[in-house]
Amino acid sequence: MDLLRVLACYLVIQQHASEFFYIGPESTVISGTDTFWIGIITSIARISVPLFVMISGFLLLPMKGTSHDFFQKRFTRILYPFLVWCILYVLYYMVSRGDSWSEALTNILHIPVNFGVEIGHLWYIYMLIGLYLIIPVISPWLAGCSKRELQGYLILWSLTTLLPYIHTLYPQIWGECYWNPTPAFYYFSGFVGYLLLGFYIKKYGALPVFPALLLTAIGYAITTTTFSLRIDAVPTVPELELSWGFCTINVAMMSYGIFSIIMHIPAKGTGKIGRLVQDISLQSYGIYLAHIMVLNVFYNLLHPLFPSALLSVPVIALCTFISVYLLVKLLSFLPKSKYWLG
Repeated sequence: MDLLRVLACYLVIQQHASEFFYIGPESTVISGTDTFWIGIITSIARISVPLFVMISGFLLLPMKGTSHDFFQKRFTRILYPFLVWCILYVLYYMVSRGDSWSEALTNILHIPVNFGVEIGHLWYIYMLIGLYLIIPVISPWLAGCSKRELQGYLILWSLTTLLPYIHTLYPQIWGECYWNPTPAFYYFSGFVGYLLLGFYIKKYGALPVFPALLLTAIGYAITTTTFSLRIDAVPTVPELELSWGFCTINVAMMSYGIFSIIMHIPAKGTGKIGRLVQDISLQSYGIYLAHIMVLNVFYNLLHPLFPSALLSVPVIALCTFISVYLLVKLLSFLPKSKYWLG
């Protein structure tokens, strides 16, 4: 689980490092060679959030103890750091882009609405809160359901991962309309499927290595080919990222495959590398919250040095990852650091 968390954390940073190279003004697509290479090297990064959610399902399902104890432990860990970093980003933007005190106050008051200060990566925290809220509801069923029942749910969920593609042909299906935003399989869709997939792997085991590799390769081929073919065919980033949706069938295939492959790696937590992986995993929430500030610095410093995104994106991402880990590690020695680093 530590290795999976570290991998997911790095891939988040690589995804965000890539965005400088293919996202133009007003979310238009920057076409060209760099965007093609982004499709090649960053398509795999779309498994980052699914991996995080699968780890949660693996570790937390079914819930043990009372709902009160569960919520107190989980929400204390995520909400206090989230609020602290929302405010830190307010101050960061006052310095980096000259936001006024009035704009800063507005951003702080906006936290209960969405993203706090419109820092895109903070969307994950709101989604995670929703998953935590549903865990006490589904845990009693998971404690007693059969393997066949769980597989049935996951099959229905996998059908919903086809919806992004179906919607390109039929914008409304299975009861969708403006007066009904909850169509047939609405309650089987979204990240809860990854939560249950993580639990399924814990209870019934991961895929064997060869099927996992094959599933990953097929998912990657679909993801990157679709992305590349749409570079010059669509004008906006949301259209370009059709195959990059976290809850698409191809990303689910890659996520299930990579999770299974890493489950076959022997755990060696007592060696130097093992202890380092465990420590990075421990600091991963703080790394996730803080990395945008450091990423912006490394992008400005390093991107002029490389002729192509093929080189600059991995270098920027790796430098950011290492630097943020070291920064968060130093900050973790301060008193009460768990309340703002998680």
